[in-house]
Amino acid sequence: MSLRKRGLLAATVLVLALTGCGSEKSPGAEAAPAATSASPQQALVVKDPWVKTAKSGMSAAYGTVMNTTGKDIVLVSASSSVSPMMELHETTTVDGKMAMRPKDGGFVIPANGSHEFKPGGDHFMLMDVKTEVKTGDQVTFTLTTKDGGTFQFTALGKDFAAGNESYMPGMGGSPSASGMSMG
Repeated sequence: MSLRKRGLLAATVLVLALTGCGSEKSPGAEAAPAATSASPQQALVVKDPWVKTAKSGMSAAYGTVMNTTGKDIVLVSASSSVSPMMELHETTTVDGKMAMRPKDGGFVIPANGSHEFKPGGDHFMLMDVKTEVKTGDQVTFTLTTKDGGTFQFTALGKDFAAGNESYMPGMGGSPSASGMSMG
């Protein structure tokens, strides 16, 4: 069975399992999307990738990026077919409030280490969602490294209420302007 078919089968099983869980949510309970499989050649692997559902406007993608090599890898950009503009974001505290901003220089994924992208923290920001992301959708992302290399991963669409961060002054938009708040 090809790697693509195995990934699709795993995602299908996950969606069916999540459907059987019902719609009642308990505080802190989250469904875990399938981890992206690694081939021996992959320098980066994304564990539990997911993207916040959105009809339009802004959204964010999350997961733990693991570096399987003996050297640091710097992520400098991200792209996806569902949004023509993406940014790598960090979340900081400004005047006692959480605020998002683009990460200058990108994110270093340490040699044989990992970096977690999570709500309320670092994340892949979709600035202008043009194709609706629904619960259970498979969304492909491409990460670009400082040396020009690219890496793709697929994230599962997930409904999630985010962490009420805002943009740093001078940024082009704000989650509240679009009626959304991203983590």
